[in-house]
Amino acid sequence: MQRVAFKMQLHKGQAAEYKKRHDEIWADLAALLKSIGINDYSIFLDEETYALFAILKIENPALIDTLPTYEVMQRWWAYMGDIMDANTDNSPIVKPLREVFHLP
Repeated sequence: MQRVAFKMQLHKGQAAEYKKRHDEIWADLAALLKSIGINDYSIFLDEETYALFAILKIENPALIDTLPTYEVMQRWWAYMGDIMDANTDNSPIVKPLREVFHLP
């Protein structure tokens, strides 16, 4: 299992809406994420800067690159695109983070 971490940017004032949407995550989206091996997925919010920090575990991180090919992923990105920084295809602007310390 490999850990993958990245950050995204939420628009100011959208923390409650972001949490609400994730509390109601679509069953087909959750199933997709699990089907490619994503588990133990958490997203944290820095309430001062609205930066989102995500970390997940996955057996094969290359499978994350397949997510844009799934219709449910594209629908989710369109749904979330109004409350966070997004690319022109509605995918979130993601900045990968390099691990510099881990205490197992």
